[in-house]
Amino acid sequence: MVTERMGVARAPGRPRSEKAERAIVDATIDMLAEGTSVAELSIEAIATRAGVGKTTIYRRWSNKEDLVVDALATLKPPMPEPLGRSAREDIVRHLGAMQQETHDRRLRCIMTIALSESDRYPHLAQRFREIAIKPRREALRSIIRRGVDTGEFRAETDVEMAMAALSGAMLVFTKWHDPKEELPADLAERITDQVLAGLQA
Repeated sequence: MVTERMGVARAPGRPRSEKAERAIVDATIDMLAEGTSVAELSIEAIATRAGVGKTTIYRRWSNKEDLVVDALATLKPPMPEPLGRSAREDIVRHLGAMQQETHDRRLRCIMTIALSESDRYPHLAQRFREIAIKPRREALRSIIRRGVDTGEFRAETDVEMAMAALSGAMLVFTKWHDPKEELPADLAERITDQVLAGLQA
């Protein structure tokens, strides 16, 4: 819930409408997902889309950037829990989840903003790293380290480099591929096996 996540004490007076907050957040995400840039986004347009007044938005967020940050925070998707049978299997599941996210236009807008508007909106870029990159990096790091500990991967494996090779390859295929061409169904397996060929003990 947006109000709980923000952790702000309610001011005296009429309670905030959770329905209105949800409508505002949904309107913001939908407009971003449809291709509206952060620069083009306006509080007035969001209010019209959400069916609320501008003052309703300003009672909750002091500016457009803070609203976008909170809206993006609601998009944080869960990553699959490692099964623990093999590091390879868990890496494939991890990369597969990354690939699936590209089918959701709302989730795609997170990466679009991070790549195209990070210089202009550093606060957004930092929030993106917190909600999308850091948890994934830690999850993948743990899987690879477990592979090293169990002897599945070489003891001298450069964990950070392996992470970059795996996630970077998936990013290249999912973000910059020709939209007219369908990505292979076994893309996660192919990336994993190609990279792991250099890691396996």
